[in-house]
Amino acid sequence: MNQRSRLVAIDWGTSSLRGALIDMADGRVLEEQSHARGILTVPPGGFREVFDDLFGAWMRENGAPCLISGMAGSRQGWVEAPYCPCPAGLAEVRAKVREIEPGPIAIVPGLSDEHSGVPDVMRGEEVQIFGAMALSGLQDGLFVLPGTHNKWARVKDGRVAGFRTYMTGEFYAILSQHSILARTIDTSAAFDEAAFLEGVSRAENGEGLLHNAFGARTLSLFERMAAGELASYLSGLLIGEELRSQSVRANGEVVLIGSPNLTQRYALALRTLGTPSRTLGSEATWAGLHALSSSSD
Repeated sequence: MNQRSRLVAIDWGTSSLRGALIDMADGRVLEEQSHARGILTVPPGGFREVFDDLFGAWMRENGAPCLISGMAGSRQGWVEAPYCPCPAGLAEVRAKVREIEPGPIAIVPGLSDEHSGVPDVMRGEEVQIFGAMALSGLQDGLFVLPGTHNKWARVKDGRVAGFRTYMTGEFYAILSQHSILARTIDTSAAFDEAAFLEGVSRAENGEGLLHNAFGARTLSLFERMAAGELASYLSGLLIGEELRSQSVRANGEVVLIGSPNLTQRYALALRTLGTPSRTLGSEATWAGLHALSSSSD
């Protein structure tokens, strides 16, 4: 792919689809697109049509190859790209990139890991990690990617040594929208930093999330916290529980990759533990796909 002057980089997720036209020489993003056309919106057999409709002009005008990351490579996606097992770096992942059909379009495989016989997987986040390494110059450290299913990845010598997934975002949605707590929580309220940090602190009491979460109801019953504050408090409880399972105090700086709304919360929570962090956004995806499209590490 590095023989071409431009790269069509695609991040095709479950609910959204983003694309960038990248200058191969220096990794600059020349153009970007964003669409609400995640894989769940694509009818069976319809991936090529959606792709051609949205990115066909880039492919024709620039004669560029295309590299796709994310859920487009899942069993429910365009073509399944089997996972690359950890530890894995650019070379291992690049070797398992799968062409969709003979031609310039290919899919990144994603990563797998094992914990006491139970598999763990990621699709798309591995590209963000490689991009974060390229942008930061770091070859070792702890990389955290907040989202519906948060990833905590340990990087050593430029390779993803292993990772763990936490369903923190999904649990927040379930508790705040489909449990008894939904009656007393206002999820549309603005973020309340004080309430959030109170939740983070409460998670460290050793009594567990199943007990602490009920407090989000009783704090309302006894009128000690308003509905808007409780949304941030519950978020703090969940993120605090996630951090409690990690030895973050001993890891030095943590690299956070994701949307500002989420990375801000993790940075605040980490600060309470005395752990510094740096934050990267969507640029990590484009940097990662650019790195993977090169022929050498």
